[in-house]
Amino acid sequence: MAPDAQAQRAESLFQELRRARHVKGDRMFAVLMGAQWAFAIVLALTVSPYAWDGKVRAFHPHLYAAVLMGGGIAVLPILLSVLRPGWAVTRHVVAASQMLWSALFIHLTGGRIETHFHVFGSLAFIAFYCEWQLLLTATVVVAGDHLLRGVFYPESVYGIVNPEWWRFLEHAGWVAFENIVLAWSCLNGLTELRETAARQTQVEALRATDEVHSATLEMLMRELEPAAAK
Repeated sequence: MAPDAQAQRAESLFQELRRARHVKGDRMFAVLMGAQWAFAIVLALTVSPYAWDGKVRAFHPHLYAAVLMGGGIAVLPILLSVLRPGWAVTRHVVAASQMLWSALFIHLTGGRIETHFHVFGSLAFIAFYCEWQLLLTATVVVAGDHLLRGVFYPESVYGIVNPEWWRFLEHAGWVAFENIVLAWSCLNGLTELRETAARQTQVEALRATDEVHSATLEMLMRELEPAAAK
């Protein structure tokens, strides 16, 4: 195999491996979105119990948020993951939606600090795609959520009524710190995929060379058989 042809084959294999990872990630998140929706409803039922108003029994508003807002967050990425797996837009929608899930869970638990760890876990899941640009999308969404809710409804994100104005910057800083590590991991993952594609290309080239040599040897043996018979 010529060097140019071998390089093109290696690039083609790299793109195939990369797309396979993207499709696998889309399928993983499609399942995760549905599971988070169900968990959000359970969370709203247990953490945000029923409210009573005299003799009238009503569901807590958090339950409606879990059902309606959760459904709104989950439906689009699930549809895109099923109908358009491997599409760049699908990955960015998944990244944004996953961070919105973090925002919803934080809201449902009244800004519990433990729930904020869902943000960091979500970033790690997004890094599975080996595409650092998705981390930027996720960071913009989570930073924007903390900023806006910190101004208009701080208790739902920080658990207190009057947090410091710079609190969202503190959270964004920790997210940025994790993003540096995850971005480095994404780049390493892409390097490993390229190396895998290059090794597979070399194996294919050696196999093709062996097949040519075997065919040539077999042809020579056939040509020599009549002469040996005489």
